[in-house]
Amino acid sequence: MTMPDAPERTTTPDEPRFRYTPTLAQQIELRWQDIWEERGTFHAANPQGRLTGPGGSPAAGDPYFIMDMFPYPSGAGLHVGHPLGYIATDVTGRFRRMRGDNVLHALGYDAFGLPAEQYAVQTGQHPRTTTEANIGNMRRQLRRLGLGHDPRRTFATIDPEYVRWTQWIFLQIFESWYDADAERPGPVTGAGDGRGRARPIAELRAELAAGTRPVPGHDGDNAGGAVWSALSELERRDVIDAQRLAYIDSSPVNWCPGLGTVLANEEVTSDGRSERGNFPVFQRNLRQWKMRITAYADRLTDDLELIDWPDKVKSMQRNWIGRSTGANVRFDVVGTAEGDPAGAAGSLEVFTTRPDTLFGATFMVVAPEHALLDEVPAAWPDGTRSAWTGGYDTPVEAVAAYRREASAKTAVERQADAGKKTGVFTGHLAVNPVSGLQVPVFTADYVLMGYGTGAIMAVPGGDERDFAFAEAYDLPVIHTVEPAGGLPEDHTGAFAGDGVAVRSANDEISLDGLGVVEAKAKIIAWLESKNIGEGTTTYRLNDWLFSRQRYWGEPFPVVWDEDDRPVAIPDAMLPVDLPDVPDYAPRTFDPEDANSEPEAPLGRNDDWVHVTLDLGDGPKKYRRDTNTMPNWAGSCWYYLRYLDPAETSAAALPELENYWLGPQHNPTSGPAGGVDLYVGGVEHAVLHLLYARFWHKVLFDLGHVSGVEPFGKLFNQGYVQAYAYTDARGQYVPAEEVEGDEQAGFTWQGEPVNREYGKMGKSLKNVVTPDEMYEQYGADTFRVYEMSMGPLDLSRPWETRAVVGSQRFLQRLWRNVVSEETGELTVTDDDADTATLRAVHRAIADVRVEMENMRPNTAIAKLITLNNHLTGLSAVPRSAVEPLILMTAPIAPHIAEELWSRLGHEDSLAHAPFPAADDQYLVQDTVTCVVQVQGKVRAKFEVAPSISAEDLEAAALAEPNVVKFLDGRGVRKVIVRAPKLVNIVPA
Repeated sequence: MTMPDAPERTTTPDEPRFRYTPTLAQQIELRWQDIWEERGTFHAANPQGRLTGPGGSPAAGDPYFIMDMFPYPSGAGLHVGHPLGYIATDVTGRFRRMRGDNVLHALGYDAFGLPAEQYAVQTGQHPRTTTEANIGNMRRQLRRLGLGHDPRRTFATIDPEYVRWTQWIFLQIFESWYDADAERPGPVTGAGDGRGRARPIAELRAELAAGTRPVPGHDGDNAGGAVWSALSELERRDVIDAQRLAYIDSSPVNWCPGLGTVLANEEVTSDGRSERGNFPVFQRNLRQWKMRITAYADRLTDDLELIDWPDKVKSMQRNWIGRSTGANVRFDVVGTAEGDPAGAAGSLEVFTTRPDTLFGATFMVVAPEHALLDEVPAAWPDGTRSAWTGGYDTPVEAVAAYRREASAKTAVERQADAGKKTGVFTGHLAVNPVSGLQVPVFTADYVLMGYGTGAIMAVPGGDERDFAFAEAYDLPVIHTVEPAGGLPEDHTGAFAGDGVAVRSANDEISLDGLGVVEAKAKIIAWLESKNIGEGTTTYRLNDWLFSRQRYWGEPFPVVWDEDDRPVAIPDAMLPVDLPDVPDYAPRTFDPEDANSEPEAPLGRNDDWVHVTLDLGDGPKKYRRDTNTMPNWAGSCWYYLRYLDPAETSAAALPELENYWLGPQHNPTSGPAGGVDLYVGGVEHAVLHLLYARFWHKVLFDLGHVSGVEPFGKLFNQGYVQAYAYTDARGQYVPAEEVEGDEQAGFTWQGEPVNREYGKMGKSLKNVVTPDEMYEQYGADTFRVYEMSMGPLDLSRPWETRAVVGSQRFLQRLWRNVVSEETGELTVTDDDADTATLRAVHRAIADVRVEMENMRPNTAIAKLITLNNHLTGLSAVPRSAVEPLILMTAPIAPHIAEELWSRLGHEDSLAHAPFPAADDQYLVQDTVTCVVQVQGKVRAKFEVAPSISAEDLEAAALAEPNVVKFLDGRGVRKVIVRAPKLVNIVPA
């Protein structure tokens, strides 16, 4: 194999000729990046097919799939905070490769997104042109970093072949329904019985026709398909369409006039505004595509037990899904007066997680959208208090006004405002089914129709929120749970702790003295026996809103027929490409125009919208869907496409999916399978991660994947943040021009400035780009610095001036191998002494542990210690420095490759075995004791680990350097921390 040419001179005339400088680093780095690409060094070998390893080598070792969260190619490019996760996965991938694993590490681009579309609106430039230019710039920046990706596996979500398979997966979901009774393969978690999975719509249709399944929404015995055969074809389609996992629904959505599109709940801030653009968001009823993610609520909750994810993320997903067990209870609604029977003979159903507290329910609250409020009493009933009426003369006026006010808020905004305790009495009265008492029914916007039944029973004695509402509206409080011994006499407020039931009995049932669990079971059984309630489970999770009124997204692979019903596009006609349009912008409106209607850009190309197609039953006229999929669609399944992005027969071949992602595909993969290491930000916990899990489970049910989860192990990296500085006017000044420190203060151009800490941004004038770091220090120094800043899962401040420490480490490593004056090797083939062997093998053992646990910062500290030891030798033995180079390679790969090559090795060290420690050198015969005098190190010497404090103190005071520094002064105090430290305080 031909070895690379030596780098040219890179120093200034007053520097040693062969010093490791940024210029030399750049030459080395660019050359090795070319060599890696030429040799296919990081090609991951599939077990079959065209994608082989370096030089055509077959798959060998355990498969290990490592992945970064899908990056969006921003026009602004990268700043130094972005590569943190990419470097971390690269370090891990290189380490695993040296451990003998078959490592798959690639990077694609999540290329559909609103920024490119907004730029197209402003400039008229097609979003594809903008996006591809951004991808090119990002690819250049990341390649310069030396990341060990397999370049054959890269792609972008906008690639036609990728769009094809995204649309294909949508159709798999569209052509499926959830059979709650079907037996499910794979591991079963939670309290479920292993039943419930997606099945093809064709099977549902066949079972309905055969009469083995009742017809939903139609009475009668369907034996022999009697009910089904009596339906018209349109009625049958209505039955089928209502069961699909992807379906059209007219329901409240988050409409953002300022953006001209609807948004998912997750895209709305707690202030009721859009995440992008900060526009107001309103509730509107629109026909939109939805995905029935709620069918998977239990599996999405329970299967979290099968995967190695941070507890914080698991908790966020559980809370978002919001599974609650309890009971539905029906309260009778009574007329308020003779001749004014509004609501009489009706019932109000509530869901409660604490049916054991039913005796303490003293009022009820319904959502403003609740049907009960469509009719309210004409007058306030007797006993109505002025605080309940909102200042209105009648319930009709009060409820109408409150409903108008609530309609201007989003669900997220309403929950955020829950603490304000706004509400109004509806005039309705309901009967508590266990006490027989009439209780007032209020409406308040913190109660949502999408959760439970849209109504709650309020127990102010057991819930702080209910207590605050009761206090604000002068409502009674009954405590039905108390701790042993009762509540203190001076207790005020709710008691939400554990205890026993009190004041909870009627002529038929008594809960008094029972614990919460026993009381729940007893009251639910009683409610069911009286047919006034039943035990049940509810969820906070809503079905996923999947339509966007945008141009730059995947078109839906469906058309609408003459009966205005959706029809799937055949696989052979995929992909459905985006058409040219005269204007890329969805029609936007005054941000406050809540009554506006969406108008998607795709609707402006009439030739594309209205088409004649032969879908198997002859040419017919159809209308295309003018919405596009959300940008989450492409990121739901991209991990599968890394297996072979050029495959045309499947989104992912089953053999490859099982090899890289299947259950227990390597010794550390669990029963759920999935990506072995997935690194990204915690901000995607209830967006991308939840959506991807849902899509994967549908594909699992349909037999397209073998594992029940897409990501076996998740790691959330921290963030690189930065200081910013403002002058006396509050204006930001260039951070790189600021001088000073915490003690002396900070100045810019001689004037004092204030320092703040947060994210990087152009407006804050504190952005540092990777390009700047490559030029000033080299990519390896940048990599070492980012990995040494602290634990990967914690955020850390960027400090450019501190990068020099990482540069010095690499310069010392270079000098331990290469003469700065001549460029010749300085290492010897002499045997290393025992102390050096101990240092080397101690470092090997420690670094291996740190790397296995993704702690590169502490691994670097161990490498620096070993490097410093070698620097202190008169000549560095090859047997000592080669293990150091190999251990450094995952973190600083370019300099390691260069030194490895100069030491005479022809093959890349990327696949060289990671050093193994020799146990005989790990036995510690001596330790280094540090002696400080007045806080400064004055001596170091080796001692036995078992040395006594008295002997260590005597040895320290006898050290020549210590005697010299004391210069005859007495000693006031000696602090001994045997065997490693002695601190001497002179008299």
